[in-house]
Amino acid sequence: MDKQQLLAQLRSPQASVRNHATQQLWQLWFGAEGPAAEAELLHAETLIEAGELLAADDELTRVIEQHSRFAEAWNRRATLRYMLKRYDESLADCAVVVQLEPEHFGAWHGIGLCHLAGHRYDQAAAAFLRALEIQPFAMANLELLRTCVSKLN
Repeated sequence: MDKQQLLAQLRSPQASVRNHATQQLWQLWFGAEGPAAEAELLHAETLIEAGELLAADDELTRVIEQHSRFAEAWNRRATLRYMLKRYDESLADCAVVVQLEPEHFGAWHGIGLCHLAGHRYDQAAAAFLRALEIQPFAMANLELLRTCVSKLN
């Protein structure tokens, strides 16, 4: 199944179809640059799980330097930098992700979270809305959008 079919399935009324499509998209994005790059990404994930966050950042930066069009490497580093409260750097990485993969709902979610952390509620709301356009049943994004709208009123 190709990416467009999977993206269409995110709109399915059946939760099982949506969940399967979501998992398949993550697998597609994770493995997009081949087995070697995927192994490097997995190594960075292992470092994150071990609490070696700065080493993981270095590893992800190396992966990005070798595979500059690997959207998921950018996305993982954005997530890590968000965890480190380096919101502007995370936001910059998310921007690259959505340039490379415009339908990357995870990166749109990340953009929203970074803007929310910076109290830029209008920009956060726009990002969560974009994520919902791609993945309309993602309740976390809907709740975050409501939070942003309540802050704007």
